[in-house]
Amino acid sequence: MEALIKFVQDEFVTKKEFAEFSAGDTITVYYEIKEGEKVRTQFFRGVVIQRKGTGLSETFTIRKISGTVGVERIFPVNLPSIQKIEVNKRGKVRRARIFYFRGLTGKKARITERRR
Repeated sequence: MEALIKFVQDEFVTKKEFAEFSAGDTITVYYEIKEGEKVRTQFFRGVVIQRKGTGLSETFTIRKISGTVGVERIFPVNLPSIQKIEVNKRGKVRRARIFYFRGLTGKKARITERRR
């Protein structure tokens, strides 16, 4: 059954090519929002907390601070309304899912940049 699902995903679903990113990276996601008849582009910039799943069901979670409130948003990788993903900074973290980042504030919430 799993082989059949994988075959259908590979053959019939078009995957978009985005920049490679992982947990700890600061990225900007540009996506379309439909408001009635109008369509506009909005962006969401923040730190990637996790990447989860494989294939069609792969998602990633981004966290940003808006004012004094932390805002998290989950994006499916294959969302048709995503136009592009830019990687602003590569972060150096030791875990694949950095949920401890939610509890950090101020200077402790900084992530060091990965050297190239």
